Amino acid sequence: MTARGFAVPDRPGIRLRTLEDLFAYADAEGVELRIDGTEVQVRRPKAGRPGRKAFVSGKKKQNTIKTTTFSDGQGRTLFSGVVRPGRMHDQTAVRSGGIAEQFRQYPDVKAKGDEGYRGLANEFPDQVDAPPKKPKDDAPLGEHHAWRERRRQQSSARIHVEHNNAEYKQWRPLQRFTGRRETYTETHLAIAGLVSDRSARRPTRRKPGTELVLTRQAAAC
Repeated sequence: MTARGFAVPDRPGIRLRTLEDLFAYADAEGVELRIDGTEVQVRRPKAGRPGRKAFVSGKKKQNTIKTTTFSDGQGRTLFSGVVRPGRMHDQTAVRSGGIAEQFRQYPDVKAKGDEGYRGLANEFPDQVDAPPKKPKDDAPLGEHHAWRERRRQQSSARIHVEHNNAEYKQWRPLQRFTGRRETYTETHLAIAGLVSDRSARRPTRRKPGTELVLTRQAAAC
């Protein structure tokens, strides 16, 4: 099950199994990626066990395992993995998991992420879009209004991948994982692969092939 990979929209029989597959697909098809991390609570390691604190999430204040999910602009799962302990920051996972290297190898691939990927956006400003930085408190009111609007637009564009992560947690094993942590990756990949099968069946929304021109504008020409 875990070796099946992730279904590709409009490409029956083709599956993405690695980050390299994902970025090669996005580059070839011109797909703008959405990237987001999610956490699942796991059992607390036994007292005195080495690396016990590695699973304590600073955000959740619980023992968790994190994964990174990629989707397209329509919320269809393309890849989910890069599994790491809850204490590891998203930006650290980006580097240790090979995500930054893929952006380096595919300079035309673009992605949108949340504030956790600010460092990635700073490193690849032409490829990765993170939420705009908040203006200073004494900045003109117009700047604050513009910031809120840009942030709303960016959030609206990347919310699809957050829906993906929420869809995984509709499955009981990923609501709170009670098995051995060593088997979490296998379980997550199996469930995420099934979710991708379902999401890949959603029809692709395509842009019109010709630009619509108002009658009044056409007459003026």
